[in-house]
Amino acid sequence: MSRTYVIIEAGDVSSVDFSQVLETSSNTLRYSNDNSKAFVKYEGSQPSFLNGKTTYTHAEMLIELAKEDWLMEEAEGTTRVGGSNDSINLNSE
Repeated sequence: MSRTYVIIEAGDVSSVDFSQVLETSSNTLRYSNDNSKAFVKYEGSQPSFLNGKTTYTHAEMLIELAKEDWLMEEAEGTTRVGGSNDSINLNSE
């Protein structure tokens, strides 16, 4: 089953029902660099608390995470995007 991703405002994190998404708590969410946004992922039917929000496929989410708002700089000049399960190295060939 494919995963679906949704970017939410940080202020909406308190409305997330973590039993319906793949993250387990607000502490396991990936936040944007300015902490104004986070994203959740789910499989199957869209949870009702995400109704009306833009959904992304895995490929689309990787494009979003490659934007400046989400980039994470690591040691030795490498850049990674995504959370622990969705990371890609933009500098690898």
